[in-house]
Amino acid sequence: MNEDKIKKLNSMRELTFLGGGEKRIQQQHEKGKMTARERLEKLLDQNSFEEFDMFVTHRSDDPTLAGNKIPSDGVVTGYGTIDGRLVFVFSHDFTVFGGSLSETFAEKIIKVMDMAAKVGAPLIGLNDSGGARIQEGIESLAGYAEIFYRNVAYSGVVPQISVIMGPCAGGAVYSPAITDFVIMVDKKSYMFVTGPKVVKTVTSEEVDEEVLGGARVHSTKSGVAHFVTDDEEEALMTVRKLLGFMPQNNMEDPNILPCSDPVDRIEPFLNEIIPDNPNKPYDMKSVIENVLDSGEFIEIHQNYAPNIIVGFGRLNGYSVGLVANQPKYLAGVLDIEASIKAARFVRFCDSFNIPIITFVDVPGFMPGTKQEHGGIIKHGAKLLFAFAEATVPKLTVITRKAFGGAYDVMSSKHLKADLNYAWPTAMIAVMGPRGAVEILHKKEIKNSENPEETAKKYEDEYTEKFANPYLAASRGYVDDVIEPATTRFRLIKGLEMLTTKRDSLPPKKHGNIPL
Repeated sequence: MNEDKIKKLNSMRELTFLGGGEKRIQQQHEKGKMTARERLEKLLDQNSFEEFDMFVTHRSDDPTLAGNKIPSDGVVTGYGTIDGRLVFVFSHDFTVFGGSLSETFAEKIIKVMDMAAKVGAPLIGLNDSGGARIQEGIESLAGYAEIFYRNVAYSGVVPQISVIMGPCAGGAVYSPAITDFVIMVDKKSYMFVTGPKVVKTVTSEEVDEEVLGGARVHSTKSGVAHFVTDDEEEALMTVRKLLGFMPQNNMEDPNILPCSDPVDRIEPFLNEIIPDNPNKPYDMKSVIENVLDSGEFIEIHQNYAPNIIVGFGRLNGYSVGLVANQPKYLAGVLDIEASIKAARFVRFCDSFNIPIITFVDVPGFMPGTKQEHGGIIKHGAKLLFAFAEATVPKLTVITRKAFGGAYDVMSSKHLKADLNYAWPTAMIAVMGPRGAVEILHKKEIKNSENPEETAKKYEDEYTEKFANPYLAASRGYVDDVIEPATTRFRLIKGLEMLTTKRDSLPPKKHGNIPL
């Protein structure tokens, strides 16, 4: 009797593993896509996956569904490990009703979300779904809203990562958008609120799925996607890499890894990287990579707002978040997109106890009607707000320009940064020399016999008096002017000093960030 029951169990499991059947699995493979379970096998440590709700089926009595109940109902859920650390997962199964969300489908996801929050472990969603299951109507919509609520409730409690591996449309896009990081697969995935047919009906605009909401669009124009990968395997490996820099939850610190890169490594290259001409660009990524352990830097939002750089690295094994102006693009100016990009990253790091290292070379905020009408005031204020409210260790290095309000915004001492260093090449002032003398000495320059020579004389005077780090250092706004070659050593020593930092904001429900 018991043997028969075991056989029945095994046969039911085998049926479940087939999802929507061999034919649909084959179709998935022909598109260059893995099945839901194959993706989990690649993502998780070998043999670590434990599944929930394998035998769940839909409850709909709609005639088109009633006679077709497939175990797991279009989503595989459970938990496993990544590098030995617990994670919770759900993986849409496109072979079952196109991965469409039903009432029970949603309940399965809700269960792993609640469990992830309860035990304090990251949540990873692998998305490949046609959206709400039309036949279930309001139950599907209610299911989405229950998921959205938990995305919000658990935001800043456990890390949440979304991988888009196929279609993601309508209400389905909002769950990934609330999560911390979105990874898309090039030419295989897309996201949009309304599809091409609706767009054509409403606006008469003809557009295909790729142009409307493909991976390249969301990684360069909208900023919805943080990473774009060439294939699904690379997307899953990106999740594993990202999690290595994060703690399990907001009550823990990130892991400290063994480090073979010397703490006191000196980089003479950094003494020479700043050009003599203050208007000549250089690559801030070279600075970052020469400071971090073994030069390893995981850049986020690489193709969106490239005038600012954000990403993860390590200093003597400690996980750190990097924010840096990029002089190679738009001179490193702060504009709307850069402000939003950096603000969200700073808030993520602060949520999960990841120290923030900021490299500053910023000429100011982008001028012009496009920026002003687009709301640069409120969007720039987001970055100010994010740095000001962050209570994790904050270390800032001013490499060159730090002008005007942008100096304040980029993790200045006045926003309660813990350690602020400047290189001897730093220029900290209200504005650059040329702009300043055109305001301060407009008449003298205009009335002189040689306006250019007179302007140059005033520029040199201004530079000597203001455009250097020593006035700020004399006020204590810069803690030290350091030799660039020693930047790694100074940051590591400062980070070690700050490991026991305790700081808090005034008691309140939450702040009202300028949205």
